[in-house]
Amino acid sequence: MRKLWLIRHGHPDFPLGAHMCLGRTDTPLGPLGRMQAVLLGEALRDQKPAVFASPLARCRETAAPLGGEAVLVPALAEQDMGPWDGLDFNTIKARWPELYARRSGEPLLVPSGAETLAEVQRRVTPALRECVSACEGDLAVVAHASVIQAILAEVCGVSLDESRPLRIPYASYALLRCDDTITLEQGASRPCPPLTQALADKLLRAAAPGNRIEAHCRAVAAEALRIAAALPLALDKELLASAALLHDVARTEKDHARLGAAWLRELGYEKAAALVEQHHDWQGDTIDEAAVLFLADKCVKEDRRVSIKERFAESEGRCTTPEARAAHARRGDAALRLKNEINEICGKTVVE
Repeated sequence: MRKLWLIRHGHPDFPLGAHMCLGRTDTPLGPLGRMQAVLLGEALRDQKPAVFASPLARCRETAAPLGGEAVLVPALAEQDMGPWDGLDFNTIKARWPELYARRSGEPLLVPSGAETLAEVQRRVTPALRECVSACEGDLAVVAHASVIQAILAEVCGVSLDESRPLRIPYASYALLRCDDTITLEQGASRPCPPLTQALADKLLRAAAPGNRIEAHCRAVAAEALRIAAALPLALDKELLASAALLHDVARTEKDHARLGAAWLRELGYEKAAALVEQHHDWQGDTIDEAAVLFLADKCVKEDRRVSIKERFAESEGRCTTPEARAAHARRGDAALRLKNEINEICGKTVVE
């Protein structure tokens, strides 16, 4: 019996928590979505399915780590939402208040000029069967929320009016079985393999490919492991190195430590997220993995190891408000305190 992974694409390139009517708007994956695609690739790595995908960028990019070249199927494109397509829901609510209000009780309601879910189902159901017929083994189909909802409603014999619970989250998949008929084997699942250094490295390359952030993260990971190796403490070095590799994945965004932690939590890696959240402004009182990551980050400028004094002297000039200067001083004091404690514990100069 053949397997069919029905996969929703990863998180698009808009802020985590944003609410948009994306539809046919061809938005690529953001950093979180690219990391989610890596995890999907890890989950299916040994399965080697034939891959089919919607032609929209967010599906093509999600399909890329699954192995082989995806066959693009135009009929798998997302529901065309007409005049709402590409708008955030606050804008939609302001422009179409009455229609928007009705959707709470009529979730299938769409504006004039948009595609209905019934129309989506009529085009995607035969498209899925054509994908099944086009290969002999297992297959993966990368598509969109409404497309998958329509397919699962058909497979499960559920009316479209009652199909809303069949929608699956970003970067999740439903597992189907293909025999004489297509049946649902398992509902929405999201892969979350153990976070090793090797996997963290793949996630880093996906989120920040080939740029200065990637080089900085590698240097901080090496420094964190160097400090940890000198300490006579039972630190989780795999967790430390993995979190260090990912500590700056959101570096170009506002409040990057919190956002990077939110991305890792979305991926399912709570322990690493807790370290990433503290790497910029640690305020603990114990030398643990979070403390070592914080200090390692303060010992690295770009991809070069430096002294604490040099690191903070260089960054001081960027603090232009009293609040920023106070926070800078607090972080500098914490780094110096950690430096002195670690050097004393080790009985030698580990950190300059």
